[in-house]
Amino acid sequence: MKTLIVEDDFVSRMLMQQYLSKYGKSHAAINGAEAIKAVDISLQEGEPYDLICLDIMMPEVDGQEALREIRRLEEEKGIRSSHGAKIVMTTALNDLTNVKEAFYSLCDGYLVKPIQLDKLTNELKRLKLLDETP
Repeated sequence: MKTLIVEDDFVSRMLMQQYLSKYGKSHAAINGAEAIKAVDISLQEGEPYDLICLDIMMPEVDGQEALREIRRLEEEKGIRSSHGAKIVMTTALNDLTNVKEAFYSLCDGYLVKPIQLDKLTNELKRLKLLDETP
């Protein structure tokens, strides 16, 4: 599994990398602008991300805007959101407005910080990125 972790907080970013390292290659971006560039490059190279963990509150380009732009880039390449990267919002924001906006913009999941390994693993299983077997 190829993963992009988009997180401006160093500790949160390192924790997510630690959680996901056993499942494959992971890259990190510190804001939405970097995430959009990374996704664009991966699509141009024909090696798209399987999973994108996307924080919402970030400098430059926030996660909601990055989500919309990532889906637009996939669409330009003829990739429908149901066949694109699985995008899980990983954020401290748990209000209905942000949750609804993220799903409206075609995220696949939403986890509230602090991210717990068991909840992340269950979400990856739900998204069929990991086997259900223990």
